[in-house]
Amino acid sequence: MARFTVLLYLEAEGGFSVLIPVLGVATQGKTIDEALAMAQEITELQVSWLVEHNEPVLEEEEPPIVASVKVNVPVTA
Repeated sequence: MARFTVLLYLEAEGGFSVLIPVLGVATQGKTIDEALAMAQEITELQVSWLVEHNEPVLEEEEPPIVASVKVNVPVTA
């Protein structure tokens, strides 16, 4: 069984965007549970597609370190 990191981002208009970085796929959901269910589905679909097309399925051997940084963004008038 392979493990994939899923990143959830709260959207300003509500709901969550989801990114699975190692597979380069994204989805969304109205709630965290829905977003995670969609992440599960798109991950399974992407892995199936890769296998069917004899493409490598990249796996994360270790969990990544997830962090954020804040930067000042100049405001233009």
